[in-house]
Amino acid sequence: MEQHYKLFRVKELADNDQEFITALAEAFLGEVPEDAERLKKAVADKDYYTAYQAAHKMKPTVDLFELGVLDTLIEVQDWGKFEKKEEDITAQLNVVLTAVDNAVAEIKEDFNL
Repeated sequence: MEQHYKLFRVKELADNDQEFITALAEAFLGEVPEDAERLKKAVADKDYYTAYQAAHKMKPTVDLFELGVLDTLIEVQDWGKFEKKEEDITAQLNVVLTAVDNAVAEIKEDFNL
């Protein structure tokens, strides 16, 4: 439990209300994997604006669940925001996607979702 994510800030936000914590976990599962797929496709297509939007949308949740890749996600976001055409962002993207995949699997298991 909590190897690929942390609940400290989630519990703090929810004031240890277990139903609210579960609702936040469900929201994570409902939004973050979808946004990660959007981000993956946008980077592959060199769609800078969509990459920026997807990464920007993911930031608060990735930060709240402390996936440990916020700085890397910001690098991907900035790649899109500033259209860094000369930069290959694939390695950073893969770090973010791996962290999301690991957290999703673990949250599903920990919350029986």
